[in-house]
Amino acid sequence: MMGRSMRVDLFDFDLPPERIALSPVSPRDAARMLVVQQDGLHDRGILDLPHKLRAGDLIVTNNTRVLPAQLFGSRPARGEGEPVSIEATLHKDLGDECWRAFVRPAKRLRAGDVIRFGEEFSATVISREGAEAVLDFEKTSEPFHERLACAGVMPLPPYIARRRPAGEDDKQNYQTIFAQETGSVAAPTAGLHFTDNLLELLRLRGVGQLSVTLHVGAGTFLPVTVDETDDHKMHSEWGEITQDQAQRINECRASGGRIIAVGTTSLRLLESAADGEGVIHPFDGETDIFITPGYRFKAAQMLLTNFHLPRSTLFMLICAFAGTEQMKAAYTHAIEQEYRFYSYGDACFLELNDER
Repeated sequence: MMGRSMRVDLFDFDLPPERIALSPVSPRDAARMLVVQQDGLHDRGILDLPHKLRAGDLIVTNNTRVLPAQLFGSRPARGEGEPVSIEATLHKDLGDECWRAFVRPAKRLRAGDVIRFGEEFSATVISREGAEAVLDFEKTSEPFHERLACAGVMPLPPYIARRRPAGEDDKQNYQTIFAQETGSVAAPTAGLHFTDNLLELLRLRGVGQLSVTLHVGAGTFLPVTVDETDDHKMHSEWGEITQDQAQRINECRASGGRIIAVGTTSLRLLESAADGEGVIHPFDGETDIFITPGYRFKAAQMLLTNFHLPRSTLFMLICAFAGTEQMKAAYTHAIEQEYRFYSYGDACFLELNDER
């Protein structure tokens, strides 16, 4: 953990269910944006973002592409029993068409079971521990990702999936304009607000843009169930910053430009790649960085993000970035002003508060 150990209930707040967005606004750049600065809170729209930046600044986005990683299938009957319906959410590619997955109901599965997710798509349970299983998918002549695209659906966050099923629209709505590198099971949702129109406005402002890669895991949905942040275990996620990307980021900083992380995923990857002086180094590997208040940020001066779950690692991260009391006040304001929360919701633009 990067920061002080703290009680998790310090990061709790009450959110009325009607504030949770079940679908995005259209067009994407019609979303609202709450600006959180040291001089106070300002109600704006995402199209105001270029006016908050200046020539020479650099926005860093995440180009990961979301897999249709949620699968519904069945485990054949054992003996006199009945077949069991199984839900699996793939979250970690182990290679050779073998995946780690969250499964439900996990207690009805054991090693050796075969789960059928369609006529020509099945997996054998290699092992199970708690709510997770390792699934080895049957090899065929058809590429795995093509079979997954036919059988799987977009893994909408639980707070949406509990209220409506994933639909065809989600295949586009839950994918950012930057999506290129397939591997996530959750969208880097701050990027969902961007359109060609907004990118052109940023370009005309003289703001640069580059995309790094962090494959978001389903662990981002998991609640923090412990009482102390020290006791929470983060799931690791794979990320990459190339030599050229690191050089461009460092050159921006050296010339007086500011780094704006688009999303907590981009921010976590930048912080994982930064040394103590804030210099970004090439990165290719796993990160399980867990940021809580007390952490000293090295890479970014601004953060564009969505509104996050109470008691979540993401809310802890933004409290570390902008100050816990300031973020609690910002969320109270956002609820009162009827901002839309979570993945399909509105945006929040934060300045780094060095005195937090």
